[in-house]
Amino acid sequence: MSTLTRLRSRTPGDIAFTVLVSVSLVVIVFVTLYPIYFVMIASVSAPALVQAGDVSFIPKGINWFGYEQILNDARIWNGYKNTLIYTVLGTAVNMLVTIPAAYALSRRDFAARRPLMLFFAFTMFFNGGLIPTYMLYKEIGLLNNMWVFILPSALNVYNLIIARAFYEHSLPEELYEAATLDGANHFQFFFKMAIPLSKAILSVIMLYYIVQHWNDFFTGLIFIRDYDKQPLQIVLRDILISNTAFAGGAGGAGGTGGGYGQQFADQIKYGVIVVSTLPVIILYPFLQKYFEKGVMIGSVKG
Repeated sequence: MSTLTRLRSRTPGDIAFTVLVSVSLVVIVFVTLYPIYFVMIASVSAPALVQAGDVSFIPKGINWFGYEQILNDARIWNGYKNTLIYTVLGTAVNMLVTIPAAYALSRRDFAARRPLMLFFAFTMFFNGGLIPTYMLYKEIGLLNNMWVFILPSALNVYNLIIARAFYEHSLPEELYEAATLDGANHFQFFFKMAIPLSKAILSVIMLYYIVQHWNDFFTGLIFIRDYDKQPLQIVLRDILISNTAFAGGAGGAGGTGGGYGQQFADQIKYGVIVVSTLPVIILYPFLQKYFEKGVMIGSVKG
C-alpha cells in the first residue's frame, strides 16, 4: 500500500490522534530543552536584560564576563583535570567489574547466582550510614585519597541488573552451545562473542557511569580535604560561594552596588552550569545510537 493510499484510508479520529501526539511531543521537547537553552543564552547576555526578562530566545547585549571570570580561575582547570581522571579511571574500573559480573550472573548453570543477586540487591536498600562509612574509609586509608572516588563505587547494582538482564535474554543459549562444540570455554565465549554482541548495553552502562562520576559532588565534599584533589563540582561550588560577597556589595554603597553585583553573580552562575554540563552534552551524541538500543532492553517486543 502506497503512502498516499494509507493517508486517504485514515479516519478523522486517526488524524486527530496523530496531531495530538505530535503536538504533545513538541511541547514535551520544548519544556525539556528550553531551560538548557535559556541558561546558555543567559550566560552570554547582559545581566540587566536577563534580570528584566528581556532575554527569552535570542541573547542580547552579548558579553563574556562570566566565562572570563570562570576560565581565568586556575582552580577550574585543576578541577577539570581531577574530574577527568576520576571519570576515566572510575568508569574503566566500573566496566571491568560490572560486565564480567553481569555475564557470570546471567549463566543459568552458575549455581550461586541467585544467592549472589540477593546479596547485591540487599545493598540497594540497606547501608551502614554516613558515620560508619566515614570511619571505615579512615581505617582503610581512603580519606583524602583519590581512590575514594573509584573503589567504593566500583559496582553499581542497578547497572549490574540491567547488564545481567541483557546477557540473560539477548544471548541465545544455543549460541554458547555452538561455541562450546568448537572448543570455546567461558572466557573465550565472553571476549569473542558476548562482548562484540553487546555494544548497545556497554554504551548505556558506560554513559551511566560517566555521568555518575562527572556529577559526583558528595564524595569530594565529605571525604576530601586536600583542595588539589577536589573534583570540578566542588570547585564550581566554591566559585559560586566566593561570588556571594560580590553579589552583596560590589559596585558602591547605598544599596545599589548589591544589585549590580547580583547581576554579574547570576551571569557567573549560568556560566558555571554550562561549564559543568557541556562535556557530557558533547559526549552524548556519539553514544546516542547505542543508547537508544540499550534503553529498550527488556521492553515488549512486537
